[in-house]
Amino acid sequence: MKIIAQIFLIGFLGGLLGCSKYLEVQPDDTLTVPKSLTDLQALLDNSNRMNMQRTPNFGEASSDDYFLPGAQFDNIEVELQRIYTWKVKEYVFQNDWSIAYEPIFIANLCLEQLQEIPSSGNAPAWNQIKGAALFFRSFYYQQLLWTFAPAYDASTAANDFGIVLRKTSDFNDPSGRANVQQSYDQVLQDAKEAAALLPDLPSLPMRPSKAAAYGLLARTYLSMRIYDSAYFYADAALRIKDDLMNFNGDTDINGSINEQVPFRMFNKEILFYSEMTTTNYIINPSSIAVDSNLIKLYKPQDLRLVAFYMKEDSIYHFKGSYTGNEWQYFTGIATDELYLIRAEGAARTGQVEQTVSDLRVLLTARWDESSDPPVITPADSQEALQMVLEERRRELYMRGVRWMDIKRLNKERGNITLQRTVNGTSYKLNPNDRYFALPLPKDIVSDRVPQNP
Repeated sequence: MKIIAQIFLIGFLGGLLGCSKYLEVQPDDTLTVPKSLTDLQALLDNSNRMNMQRTPNFGEASSDDYFLPGAQFDNIEVELQRIYTWKVKEYVFQNDWSIAYEPIFIANLCLEQLQEIPSSGNAPAWNQIKGAALFFRSFYYQQLLWTFAPAYDASTAANDFGIVLRKTSDFNDPSGRANVQQSYDQVLQDAKEAAALLPDLPSLPMRPSKAAAYGLLARTYLSMRIYDSAYFYADAALRIKDDLMNFNGDTDINGSINEQVPFRMFNKEILFYSEMTTTNYIINPSSIAVDSNLIKLYKPQDLRLVAFYMKEDSIYHFKGSYTGNEWQYFTGIATDELYLIRAEGAARTGQVEQTVSDLRVLLTARWDESSDPPVITPADSQEALQMVLEERRRELYMRGVRWMDIKRLNKERGNITLQRTVNGTSYKLNPNDRYFALPLPKDIVSDRVPQNP
């Protein structure tokens, strides 16, 4: 009953930020506050609130790796049509913002209660809980930044609007929007502290670990375009765990890559497990079609074309999520992504041999073994970089990273323009458009959350 009471308390989270009608709801004073290490670990192990369907989908829904056939577009709600055509102006609870802040709330609650429990005699469990809480807070701060803030630019980050850095579970504490620099600094601070406290690998796939924290840092530095640090932390994570599935045959593949659901849920590549939310779910795998320009990037010998997609008539649909089912998208941290981060960091810092090595390891695990091995012979670092960026698109479809990639690459003069045509009408999103910082929910903005750029 004690744990049930705790979860009931968390259920009052509601909209969490900015919207007074949610903050007016007060917890029942008779409810038990979690006070033991066992209680706190149970809160962090509640995967339905910490891992499952928690990361935003707004960014992927706004990106360029899919399209909606005309009939599908006509049959979806007007709000979803606006997401698809980059016309969102106002929307309300429940949404990506509120869903991602719930695990942040739980993490803050655990960090506060942990201060009341001595670490002496309980150091391993105490460190695990603090490290995990910091990791979760950092992970979801980062997800919110990638969605709702502009791309990191060191020259403007102190003036660009970031996110709300909630570091307390008290509903009555006012919420102010930090700037982008403050927001990224907090992500890095939490992730680095978590890495120092957590074990190398988790005892359960849903739990954070040192390897996952290093992976989170690698992702963060990549999105900040600090490539030497992205390389460093990707390498640190891969030194702990560097497993890859061989798509020719592997115990983590369900029979073969031809299956409707080819991959097991907790396969050997996963360092940390999370899923994309299905709120405002425009990108349902059964409804959307894979962009034909992406399909053209795959060569016939590339087994990902079979493992990730199924073809119906002339249209490809995605089936290759690491969630172990065909309805949810995996958005956690996995070794395949880290090979690509390390390879990109190497290319951008002149280490072409390392880039070639990482690409060769990854592609050998993805290539038809009955064919000649893939040719990876870049002429220079720029060509090596282009190879890595193409591999990111081939490997990381619907993994929650494409929106961030578009934003950061356009800061590198990538000139990626997004275009859609719906029933004869064309829509365009130009590079570095303000809309790349997706709009906040109406009920947050209307309550005038104090701005602190």
